[in-house]
Amino acid sequence: MITAHDLVVRFGQTLALAGTSIGVAPGEVVAVMGPSGSGKSTLLHVLAGILRPDQGRIHLGQQRIDTLPDGARSRLRLRSFGFVLQFGDLVPELSLRENVELPLRLLKVPRAEARDRARSLLAELEIDDVADRRPGQVSGGQAQRAAVARSLVHQPTVIFADEPTGALDSASGETVLDSFTELARRRSTTVLLVTHEARVASYADRTLYLRDGVLV
Repeated sequence: MITAHDLVVRFGQTLALAGTSIGVAPGEVVAVMGPSGSGKSTLLHVLAGILRPDQGRIHLGQQRIDTLPDGARSRLRLRSFGFVLQFGDLVPELSLRENVELPLRLLKVPRAEARDRARSLLAELEIDDVADRRPGQVSGGQAQRAAVARSLVHQPTVIFADEPTGALDSASGETVLDSFTELARRRSTTVLLVTHEARVASYADRTLYLRDGVLV
């Protein structure tokens, strides 16, 4: 589903990725582990089209995406990618339901349909009872499940997750990971997650290790 060959990324004199290659199959959940500073987040950002590599190439299916202009890569991220970040990054002024609706509204999905799809996902994640509360009015685990719902609601091809439970306690993290991986597999959605925790990586079908910018 997403493949990359010989990725090189430099930040000044620092070599963040040093010729990394990776392939993730359709519907596969893959974890990338490594210590802080190993290049995990850089790899995720490059594969998601947020950063452009200095060298190498990236394909989503048969489409090469690293050479797309900025506007086309932004549209690709909105249409085909979902994101779950460590702190959720929900819009604090919006309710959980409104946060989940956001990708659909940006894609011009009618308001009623967006509301129904958001509520359905929130129900699957067992937080529909707090759907109309704002992020600051719910627990961290509930907010992160809303972030998971937002990443899935527009039926993306690939979801990128960066330390998705890093800000949660163990019990809340387990609940989020259970829900996240189950829903992704049920929808045959490809997931690439980066983590430094073996507990989180254990939810993946396959684990890769990144050290000094190289997968080993």
